[in-house]
Amino acid sequence: MIVNILLATALLAAPPEAEAPSSPSSVEEQRADIVKKGLTFLRDKGQDADGAISPRVGSGVTSLAITAGLRNGLKLNDPLVTRGLKYLESKIQTDGGIYASDRLRNYETCVAIMALAEANRVAGDGRYDTALKNAERFVRGLQIGAGDGIDKADPHFGGVGYSGKERPDLSNTAFLIEALHAVDTPSNDVALQRALLFVSRCQNLEGEGNDTQFADKVNDGGFYYVIPTEKIDPSTSERYTPNGGLRSYGSMTYAGFKSLVYSGLTKDDPRAKAALKWISQHYSVSKNPGQGRAGLFYYYNTLGSALKASGLDVITTPDGEQTWRTDLVQQLAKSQRPDGSWVNENRQWFENDPRLCTAFALLSLAHAKGESK
Repeated sequence: MIVNILLATALLAAPPEAEAPSSPSSVEEQRADIVKKGLTFLRDKGQDADGAISPRVGSGVTSLAITAGLRNGLKLNDPLVTRGLKYLESKIQTDGGIYASDRLRNYETCVAIMALAEANRVAGDGRYDTALKNAERFVRGLQIGAGDGIDKADPHFGGVGYSGKERPDLSNTAFLIEALHAVDTPSNDVALQRALLFVSRCQNLEGEGNDTQFADKVNDGGFYYVIPTEKIDPSTSERYTPNGGLRSYGSMTYAGFKSLVYSGLTKDDPRAKAALKWISQHYSVSKNPGQGRAGLFYYYNTLGSALKASGLDVITTPDGEQTWRTDLVQQLAKSQRPDGSWVNENRQWFENDPRLCTAFALLSLAHAKGESK
């Protein structure tokens, strides 16, 4: 992809040769080993008889696990995949959405699109073409500004929430962008360009793209979760800076950066440069910068997917040059439990569920596949 090449070659100068903590072959072997253990956990201990994984929180974890399995080399006849796809097929609704929970219908349909698109790729026979076409039409219709009379001046224009047109957030909007990308939507598509406007308004960056009251209050190039429209008191929430700005944090900055790439921004766009500068200054695989351990495994997935999408192999940080694939693999190897799962002791966003954390970890490891040259 041209955008990936441009970002990879221009946003960072080519790094000098540096000693790696492990040889590429040993890191890849380590990655393959922990992937195998994680997949075994999901297959043998994480999946219900009907194919669902953590159905108490809807169908999303099942979709994430199927996508992770397929991207890590599982075939369609693997029991984890076969049972999971059967479960997802049972959640295809008459409106075209693929969801178990009406309040999560956008999020669940977007991650289901990713799973079915991956299954289509592996099968090579277009077996899910109709389901994907209907699901794509469904999520497009949920986007704010899609045929509902909302003007571009509205700060929520282009965004989407968990179920659709309620308060939008960057996470759900990024999932919409990724779902459209999964079905080969061109970057100049109208839905992606609407989403780009919302994503840009979630960036702490003064200038083109962000016309909200928050644009210049932090101005560090990072991203935040939601755009408040109500009057705020900065003392009431740690989300705010003393001057009423919104704090940037890691998982949203990687989600925002990836969304910029998928929306067609070039190496010269100030939004891409500012986002990468924030990433370089706050790079970590031990914490979600700005959130600590909250949402840590979701963070790993956004980090891996964003850096893979951009084509970047090495991140230049204040501590030197970091090979993110190696760092991510070794961090996940250290934190994997004996049964092959991962879990977060921080309970926010359901990450006390080992099935969810394991699905995110395996997705992260799929992004890290293939050691940097």
